[in-house]
Amino acid sequence: MTITIEVCVDNIESLLTAQQAGADRIELCSALPLGGLTANAGFVQKALDLATVPLYAIIRPRAGDFIYSEQEIDIMVSDIKFMTLLGIQGVVIGALTPEGDIDKAALKRLMTASRDIGVTFHRAFDLCNDPQTALEILIDAGCERVLTSGQQATAEQGCDLITALVAQAGDRISIMPGAGVNPENAKKIIKLTRVSELHLSGKTTRKSTMKPNATVQMGTEAEADSLIAITCKKTISDLVNLVNG
Repeated sequence: MTITIEVCVDNIESLLTAQQAGADRIELCSALPLGGLTANAGFVQKALDLATVPLYAIIRPRAGDFIYSEQEIDIMVSDIKFMTLLGIQGVVIGALTPEGDIDKAALKRLMTASRDIGVTFHRAFDLCNDPQTALEILIDAGCERVLTSGQQATAEQGCDLITALVAQAGDRISIMPGAGVNPENAKKIIKLTRVSELHLSGKTTRKSTMKPNATVQMGTEAEADSLIAITCKKTISDLVNLVNG
């Protein structure tokens, strides 16, 4: 069985790296350290120009929780429509109620806006109080996959729930493990859960070539201006070769 490898990126350098390393699908976002926010139009358009694999764009208007106001849902719907016009292959969404359930009303609006493209429900799923019921809601809504760590800190730790979700889902929806997936644990996760997709960022950093005024600091962390967060080509290629080599 061939395993689909999805890589999330928040810059164009990482998009090109992930493709060259063998990624089968790319998730576009901004602000990966915040869990990923909606990418800007210029980034999405350039990514589409350069893409050789399908692109999915996360639709998340702000950091923090996944309880959204009507105005925020309006923003998400507009972003989905705009991404569709640009030619994106799919979007990554999520919305919850204060009680930790899927926000069915919000989901309906987002799915209606996404009717012509693919939809992944992101790791907001991992905050649901009843994952089995949540999964049925997402299946009924027409989502094609769920990104989940099995409601644990990492997908490896969440293999028990992921395995149960795969059995529950059957061929109705894909369960895609994400969070802490790497070449060291990928085969174990696949063997235990029988999934057909994996999600990772493969993050690393490189030093900036800029020689700035040393007395000025733009970020809140001392090294923020001199280190660029990027996708590690070796991490992605090693994982691809390991699971599909």
